[in-house]
Amino acid sequence: MGILQEFKEFAIKGNFVDLAIAVVLGAASGKVVTAIVDKVIMPPLGIALGKVNFTDLKLVLQQGAIGADGKELVKEVAIGYGAALQSLLDFVIVAFIVFLIVKAMNRFKKAAPPPEPSAQEKLLAEIRDALKAGR
Repeated sequence: MGILQEFKEFAIKGNFVDLAIAVVLGAASGKVVTAIVDKVIMPPLGIALGKVNFTDLKLVLQQGAIGADGKELVKEVAIGYGAALQSLLDFVIVAFIVFLIVKAMNRFKKAAPPPEPSAQEKLLAEIRDALKAGR
């Protein structure tokens, strides 16, 4: 089998198409969730915590200096832990929202009943039961 034929079979398989659809939907829903986090959840949370904008939080290691002409003489050196905290908080909120979505979807999903045993399996079960009863 040639490499092109193998690729064609791989690309046409349902799993590949399902994965492509999941990636596209994931990217689109990621934008929606990010907008909800940034524009709906974080502003009230920032106000509740004392008008804090997490991305502005930092630990200054070296103060910056500005000259009389307004030019920066020494660049500020700081650890921007607020941006990391903001990203962590975004992740937790997004993960929780995804959890709620999956939980809601699972509620609507019905478990498929197990398949009916084949005639051969039924016959073997009858033989097994007859052997047990005869002992």
